[in-house]
Amino acid sequence: MAGDDTRHLPLEDLHQQAGARFGAFAGWSMPLTYPAGVMKEHQHTREHAGLFDISHMKLFELSGAGAGALLDRACPLDSAALPLLQSKYSFLLNDEAGILDDVIVTRLGDDRFMLVANAGNAAADEAHLRKLAEGLDVAINPLERVFLALQGPEAEAALNKAGVETGSLSFMHGMEPRADWFVTRSGYTGEDGFEIAAPEKDARALLEKLLADERVMWVGLAARDSLRLEAGLCLHGNDITPDTNPVDAGLMWAVPKSVRAEGNFVGAEALRALIARGAAEKRVGLKPEGRQPVRVGAALFDADGNAAGRITSGGFGPSAGHPVAMGYVPAALAAVGSRLYADVRGTKVPVDVHALPFTPHRYRKG
Repeated sequence: MAGDDTRHLPLEDLHQQAGARFGAFAGWSMPLTYPAGVMKEHQHTREHAGLFDISHMKLFELSGAGAGALLDRACPLDSAALPLLQSKYSFLLNDEAGILDDVIVTRLGDDRFMLVANAGNAAADEAHLRKLAEGLDVAINPLERVFLALQGPEAEAALNKAGVETGSLSFMHGMEPRADWFVTRSGYTGEDGFEIAAPEKDARALLEKLLADERVMWVGLAARDSLRLEAGLCLHGNDITPDTNPVDAGLMWAVPKSVRAEGNFVGAEALRALIARGAAEKRVGLKPEGRQPVRVGAALFDADGNAAGRITSGGFGPSAGHPVAMGYVPAALAAVGSRLYADVRGTKVPVDVHALPFTPHRYRKG
């Protein structure tokens, strides 16, 4: 039974009407699946347009002359190099270069940025940012918005039909099409798509139009997880945590070279030492043999029975057609094709290191 401190989505009534099955996630009561079921929801997103309520995630508007300086302290980022309307994947790091959260930062003006944080970390992220903002001319404004994701090859057509013009947006760009709205061409499924933040009244009106479109289907957290796992995308709390770093996680592509060398962000010295050391272990894709998924927490062993890492995400990949997983293995065992064994309730299940992503990304870059 949900506790009294469980948070509820502003649109929970719509999900109840749609027949959602709810479960707890990051302190929120979230739709896990709808009557169509996880397999159909997953495939509908890959083939048409999946609609996700991601209002549990938190948007922070950062404004003022010191907004860029705050971001450069908090993230391994060069805010001045971010073009207007560009979005960038980045991190909040601790002093040891552990990943406190992964975030998306979008430049909305000379001194205005939007930062999107994960649900379970929102309160800690806000406190962290406010501490780092001391002495800077910057306002940190947590926004109360309904936040939706529309993902899949027909997302653009469906959104345009619903009256939101998106054609000018390319992948990892954001804009404010109306007062108090924020739209980015991004998402966490590997598909083309959008994330839309709007006041509740506007969001309800938009949803009425979207849900009248046969191309659009509600999709829950279960399929969101299988979609992002097939796409090789990290889930904070599983694949990246304060105990993992961007070097081992294979996420250094998100840190500009100039920032690696000269940045003065939290964790900069630790990150430079990790870069010099090289990855001790590596995040890899893993394909279990057979049809049985290998789940988070399973220990990995080499052929001789020596400990060889751990599974951090796992499940069945409906589009891939086989179980998919991610985890960390010693750098020496991280080559594609390396065979390891996962301990699943005492049974050693063979798993092979597999290239990421399991299904190709189909973002609209041009």
